[in-house]
Amino acid sequence: MQFLDSLKNRSQHYDTPFSHWELNEPLTKESIKEICKAEIIDLSKMGIKFDGTRAIDGGEGKFREGITDGGKAIKFRCFVEKKNSKDFPNLTNLIEELVSKETYKYIGELIKKDLANSYVRVEVICDRQGFWLKPHCDIKEKLTSGLIFANPFDESESLGTDLYDKNLNKAKTVPYKNNYGYFFTSGTNTWHGMEKKEIKKERRCLQFNYVTFKTDWKVQS
Repeated sequence: MQFLDSLKNRSQHYDTPFSHWELNEPLTKESIKEICKAEIIDLSKMGIKFDGTRAIDGGEGKFREGITDGGKAIKFRCFVEKKNSKDFPNLTNLIEELVSKETYKYIGELIKKDLANSYVRVEVICDRQGFWLKPHCDIKEKLTSGLIFANPFDESESLGTDLYDKNLNKAKTVPYKNNYGYFFTSGTNTWHGMEKKEIKKERRCLQFNYVTFKTDWKVQS
């Protein structure tokens, strides 16, 4: 129970600019390796002009194969689902920990939300040079938003997530340290993003959420 152990013994809560928790070493070394080795397309090798956002990931027409209203979106991320779980045995173990009653009830008490009918969503993300993310608040269907960093290439710690106050002034940056991360519960004041910064090779992360919509991973009853 590496994640829960980190949450209980190696985490720190902050109130500014909004309530959030930072996690130290929440993953096993094997899980970090899976994040780093996951195959994710490198646009620089495809001759596609990249605007720095994840519009391409969402399937915007001009980035699709074939006609604008069809084809397959190019993905910057890889969702861990039952169909590919055999490729991610250690991240699947993490998911099993997240869906356990002991874990989700503990998190629910921290954020003061009932997670008993939620689902877990986990995805590996790989951002490269040019990436940026404008300040935003997550959709209400995300009961929790969390990111764990994998930094095998000794990238700058400044590549972590930027947190903003209600006036959209940057208040802090969660440091991009290997096996370090954060989470919070979605709300109207939880502004976060990432200003455009130099990424030498890759910015690898694992996003984990408890959500209200169905995924392959329902929490235990």
